[in-house]
Amino acid sequence: MRGPSAALGPGSSALAAALGATQIPLAVLRAERSRLHVTWVNDALARAVGYAADDVVGVDVLTDPRVRPSDPQAALTALAESSSHPVVLRRADGAHVCCVAHLSAVPAGPDVPPGTLVAAVQDLTTELTASAEQAALVAEERRERRSLSLIARVSDLLVDVDEPDGLREIAALLESQVVERARFFLFDNGLWAADGLGPYRSTARHHGPSGRMLSRCTDDPVGRLLAGARDDVLELDLAADHPQGTYAHWLAERLRPDVPGDDARVVVQPVPGRRRTVGLLVVRPHGGGGVEALGSHDRTVVELVARRVGLSIDNVRLYDREHRLCETLQRAMLPEQAEVDGLDVWTYYSPNADDAQVGGDWYDVLQIDARTIGVVIGDVVGHDVEAAATMGQLRSVVRSYAFDITTPGPVLDRVDQLFGGMRIARAASLVYSALHRDDAGRWVLRYSRAGHLPLLHVRDGQARQLTGRGGLLIGFGAGGRATDEVVLAPGDVVVYYTDGLVERRDRSLRDGLAVLETVAAGVTARDAAGIGEDLLSRLADQPEDDVAVVVLRVPGPDDQLAGAVSPRRRRWALPSEPASIGRARHAVLRTCETWEIADAANAELVVSELVANAVLHGWGHVALQLHDTGDGLRIEVEDANPTPPITTDGHPGRVGGFGMQIVERLADWGWRQSRAGKVVWAKVRPGEMPGAARPVT
Repeated sequence: MRGPSAALGPGSSALAAALGATQIPLAVLRAERSRLHVTWVNDALARAVGYAADDVVGVDVLTDPRVRPSDPQAALTALAESSSHPVVLRRADGAHVCCVAHLSAVPAGPDVPPGTLVAAVQDLTTELTASAEQAALVAEERRERRSLSLIARVSDLLVDVDEPDGLREIAALLESQVVERARFFLFDNGLWAADGLGPYRSTARHHGPSGRMLSRCTDDPVGRLLAGARDDVLELDLAADHPQGTYAHWLAERLRPDVPGDDARVVVQPVPGRRRTVGLLVVRPHGGGGVEALGSHDRTVVELVARRVGLSIDNVRLYDREHRLCETLQRAMLPEQAEVDGLDVWTYYSPNADDAQVGGDWYDVLQIDARTIGVVIGDVVGHDVEAAATMGQLRSVVRSYAFDITTPGPVLDRVDQLFGGMRIARAASLVYSALHRDDAGRWVLRYSRAGHLPLLHVRDGQARQLTGRGGLLIGFGAGGRATDEVVLAPGDVVVYYTDGLVERRDRSLRDGLAVLETVAAGVTARDAAGIGEDLLSRLADQPEDDVAVVVLRVPGPDDQLAGAVSPRRRRWALPSEPASIGRARHAVLRTCETWEIADAANAELVVSELVANAVLHGWGHVALQLHDTGDGLRIEVEDANPTPPITTDGHPGRVGGFGMQIVERLADWGWRQSRAGKVVWAKVRPGEMPGAARPVT
């Protein structure tokens, strides 16, 4: 190999030896016309490229295929300016090495030809590898953070189980960060597209095949997934010919229009509950493709989302089952509306919709003998099955002693003894009263309180609390509970209630009791039902706890005269929930009975349909008004949705609108715009039977 002195001109042999032995790859280049020749390389450069030095010397680095500048024009500029420029060298073994050439022009002189340059070549392989690894770590960390953020957002969305579009929002979240398409399908009595969690549905619109088909799903991969025969993800080709009546066919029919392009494959992820598959999450990776296109990281995210959704669905259904069980238990324990000779009695109970639809509030009305009535109202702490069971036990105990002992104080003493011996952990309060009609026909009220709110006595537009001498909670009495007495006059009203009627977060209990006194004193209704409904409409529009109310009124001498009943208009504000339908029907039946309006069954059916439409399709609270027009009952239901109601044309393929057909056959009806939305009204005439539809007036 020629030394640098030969390449540059005569020089020191020691300098030549030093440059040849250095570990920095060096080359001497000479620019002549449009060529750049290699005139010398040291051993370090020869080793770096894998060629012998003699095979390198003499080549033109601008045209040799073994040298490739990253930018030829920039390379010429670097030559002219004696700067650095990236190049890729092809080694003798075929590998490409990324380098940077640091170019320095050597001044021409007697011993140095013009156009001479020295190039120090730096191998960037180690630096680029480290940089790539660092970039990969950063990218992985970003993916992990994105995934954690997505899972946290999903958890937040699942907190509100009543959100109707919760699953749709989760699917949109997946589409924004992970996949191209995402959609949820829930499985109970068939497969159905879902926007929200929702409780267990016995029937659903646009159902897939019946759950019974799971036993015949040998040719149905989606059916096997739902049956638990496989628990991994499934790649489903929507364009394939799936057998009719299978879940795969049903799913493909509904998803095919949403999948663009020739590649119609989707990934079906089971949504597992605690014991069975409760649904499916169907996703399409970006750009199409099957499971392999989704990637392991995105598959993990999809699986975690599906598992969280599955647990939430299980919780919703468990809650719904407990809800129904508790409500059935509670309703079974509460008595029917009492009919008492000589007294006008109205009763009401509603659980708090935010809890399990059950609580410890209760009441009872007992006809002890022909001249004695027992009335009790109480509250057991809690909103669960245990509270309802405790309430049932307490009710039975009070009933047993009430028929044996006529004085309220001793009744509660006996209840204390038995309740304490049963070692029931729940605290309970109650008021027990006995009303006795004496020989003069007067009603005498005797009562005893055990930690409960005082009764309310209303006479001649004045309301006062019957606090009596009070007493400790049930189970804590030491004997000798007091009995207080009030002689009732004709027209007097006594209101029994639980704290759900008066207690609110934004006011003290004392203020709530004052509001109750004011409202009760201003009620103009002349019957117990009217008084009770007025109290509820003004005080219990949005209760924060269970509400139980008993209204007892002593009839006046003129109650049977014409027109002496309550004013012929009543109004209720109902929450937009299914329970309001039953409450509206109950209100109409009571009102028709009080106003002596015939055909209450027709009015009950009409109000049921109108309120159901407002709950299902309206917004906000529902306002119900009843008017006695003299020739029938006018029902008005108001909600915040300004869209008018519609009826179908009777075609069996149409969906919805049949409720208004029922209304048409039972009443004249119409609608009008209101400040809040719309009012749908119906007028039911007494004595009419269901018949052909009548024109709207």
